[in-house]
Amino acid sequence: MSRPQQVARPIVRSLQQSRSITVCPSRSIAARQFSTTANRKDEGTTVEQQPRASATQRLSDTLSGSHWTPEQLEKLTSHTMGSRRRRAAIATSSDIPFEQMPYQCFQEARKILNEDRQEKIAQIVAETEKIKHLEAADASTMRGGEPYKQKRLESLRKYVEELKILADINDPLVKRRFEDGMGDMNKPIYRYLADRKWRSMDYKITVQRINQFHIVPDVLPKFDPTMDVKLSFRGQPIAPGATLNSRVTEVAPTLKMQVFDAGTRLLSVVVLDADVPDLESDFFTRRCHYLATNIPWDPTKKQLPLRQIGTPTSQTGGDLAVPWLPPFAQKGSPYHRLAVFVLEHNANEKIDVTKLTERYDGSGRELFSLKGLRDKFKLKVAGFSIFRTEWDENTAAVMERHGILGADVEFKQQHFKSLKGPRKARGWEAKRQKPKYRSLWKYTKRLA
Repeated sequence: MSRPQQVARPIVRSLQQSRSITVCPSRSIAARQFSTTANRKDEGTTVEQQPRASATQRLSDTLSGSHWTPEQLEKLTSHTMGSRRRRAAIATSSDIPFEQMPYQCFQEARKILNEDRQEKIAQIVAETEKIKHLEAADASTMRGGEPYKQKRLESLRKYVEELKILADINDPLVKRRFEDGMGDMNKPIYRYLADRKWRSMDYKITVQRINQFHIVPDVLPKFDPTMDVKLSFRGQPIAPGATLNSRVTEVAPTLKMQVFDAGTRLLSVVVLDADVPDLESDFFTRRCHYLATNIPWDPTKKQLPLRQIGTPTSQTGGDLAVPWLPPFAQKGSPYHRLAVFVLEHNANEKIDVTKLTERYDGSGRELFSLKGLRDKFKLKVAGFSIFRTEWDENTAAVMERHGILGADVEFKQQHFKSLKGPRKARGWEAKRQKPKYRSLWKYTKRLA
């Protein structure tokens, strides 16, 4: 190809592209206009670059000329519809239900999955009949008596729950609803999927923070979280172990909690500072910053605003025993670990909130023992999260607004001189510092 043809090819393509756009204006084509640069700097012209639109705006612009209504556009461009790939697939495909997609392999796979589901349902019916028959049977006629009967019933009920999960675990519609956040947490399959997703990453991060910040054994000798707990201050989600500004933590956080077993249970929430300096004993103690109890919770609930517990407008229930005290750290002290514990009550027994207030409010905040609270009221640690605080430019103002003393205290590290005498030179280099080994001095480091 000659040089003139190489130069003319972009011009011809640009003209053909502009002509096709003029002939078919209704067709949505992302046309790239042809542009050239000046031969000389004095003849150059500046072209203003348009700001790049976001992915949501580009998707809305692509669909603006189609038959979608504004409500459908808002639904398609929302983040609740799953990944960007799935939203783009929904936008570019015709209005066909997911289960009726015209793919032969997909439909054949759904038939196989449906047959497997019918087998699991038949097994569930058979096991349910066994449970009814065993409940009606007399325990005295059994070899193990009543303990054997209850153990057998518990085993059968657990097996039925496993069959319910296996019946829906491969259903693409179930996975679709779960990925879109529309799963019913009253059903075992969605609780199982949520538990599996949590244990794949978030659970590992939580356990890592427990070991990294030595929560075990500094606060408790041993515990294993069984529910998902996430923190957010002023509407912003907080990563476990993040260091926050004092102005951000001045108000109580919101907990996003998810349990993975059926039924309603009572919970207590404790926020404590595990690094309170004690000058008299030259040690660190603990302080209670928040305590609420008798909070009803089930798998369908998501968020728990701590600042609303104990108020007339509270929709979550529960009793406030110790109000929120903003976390603070005096100047010069190391960062403070603020641990958030969610404890589950034994047999859903309520705790007298007046006893907690008398015991831990006021001066009882200091020298707080979570292990003592757990053992006294027979509680079990179910969830955990953590954040950190340190001295910053807003700490003094926060302490003054809430009447907290000690803003003028500054901790300084004491340096002690060693009582040992000067150390003599030793080793291979020290032995060869004599004039006899002058030729080797350039290869060694003189210690004397």
